[in-house]
Amino acid sequence: MQQFFNFLVKYKYFLLFMLLEFFALFFTIQSHSFHKSIFVNSSNQFTGAVLNKIDTFRTYFNLTSENKSLLEENTFLKNKLAHFYTEDTLQKEKSTYHNNLKFKYISAKVIRNEFTKPNNYLTINKGEKDSVFSNIGAVNEKGVIGIVNHSSKNYATLISILNQNLKINVKLKHTDYFGSLVWDGVNYNVLQVIDIPRQAEFIIGDTIVTGGQSTIFPEGIPVGKILDIKIENDRYVKIEVKLFNDMSAIGHVYLIINPHKNEIKILEDNNNE
Repeated sequence: MQQFFNFLVKYKYFLLFMLLEFFALFFTIQSHSFHKSIFVNSSNQFTGAVLNKIDTFRTYFNLTSENKSLLEENTFLKNKLAHFYTEDTLQKEKSTYHNNLKFKYISAKVIRNEFTKPNNYLTINKGEKDSVFSNIGAVNEKGVIGIVNHSSKNYATLISILNQNLKINVKLKHTDYFGSLVWDGVNYNVLQVIDIPRQAEFIIGDTIVTGGQSTIFPEGIPVGKILDIKIENDRYVKIEVKLFNDMSAIGHVYLIINPHKNEIKILEDNNNE
């Protein structure tokens, strides 16, 4: 405190001068409209410049966050590719050809996303020039999004998992009990699994993943967690699944291209003849 008073005594004339200058400037601005307008305009310019700088910094940090998120997604997908053979798969020595496939991932941006209709679709900014054709699966870091149904040179549309005409092969994680993922058109964050065998044992909170029984999605891609179980006549009628994804906020997706799809289809078609 003594140092503060010493400072005031030492610079009293300078401080008094600055105080008088402030009041002189204040009264000049208040009493003259010309000076007042100049001061206001200068203040606005200064404020605008400061706000612009703040916005620039905010945008920069948002970009950093978004880039980090994209890097995390890429890391996730690379890890998935490196670990297609899970511990369980190796222990059980499964021999189905699906487990040996090497899938290719292509990133795309969602430019339109429907989620309020009974049959919803998404539009993405990748098309045939990017090797995007029908029957290609789409996912993001949280799980399954849909399947490509049409493509043009530069764009493609996806059948969303929020579409009552779509069925996706899924299973209970860490088991071999398979079923079909469908949507009843009610809640865009809750889907249903049907055709699960009655002998399957699971509880609310268990995870549902893709089953790998098609050439569209590899095995083990997350879907959601069991929310409710409905049983009638001693069989599972419907299993409610809370999605990991918020289907109302899908920004980017990864398209899963199976280079062996046509070869497998020809082989399977021959078996059906």
